[in-house]
Amino acid sequence: MLKQKIFEDLKAAMKAGETEKRDVLRMLDSMIKNTEIELKKREEGLSDEQVLEVIGKAVKQRKDAITQYQEGGRPELAEKEKTEVEILMAYMPEQLSEEKVREAVLEIIAQTGAVSKADIGKVMGQAMNKLKGQADGNVVKKIAEESLQ
Repeated sequence: MLKQKIFEDLKAAMKAGETEKRDVLRMLDSMIKNTEIELKKREEGLSDEQVLEVIGKAVKQRKDAITQYQEGGRPELAEKEKTEVEILMAYMPEQLSEEKVREAVLEIIAQTGAVSKADIGKVMGQAMNKLKGQADGNVVKKIAEESLQ
């Protein structure tokens, strides 16, 4: 299970004295436990898919923080967040290239018959279900908006 791998990596980081990795994995472990409590799954734990959703949420938070720090003139904090994203991405499935994401979005547009920006909700819903964990939502949205002009 993915949760078990994260816990083992946390123990290894603690033993090796990797403070940054340790802190990120502790935060992730905490987020997973909070999600288990919210979903009343404390006993059986989360599935790997649910753990991936938690990791995806953590990555998105870090990417948003990077943007805000860069706009706020705090490059040192943006770098710290980038390092955290790299640590978290090790647990995510391999990300698709922009070209593959474009192919998938165009296929979904053809399937749904979407023709204008008013149809973007239909396209985004199906695209994010199909590409869950494999593509950044902002990239999917950008491609969908470009394609539906």
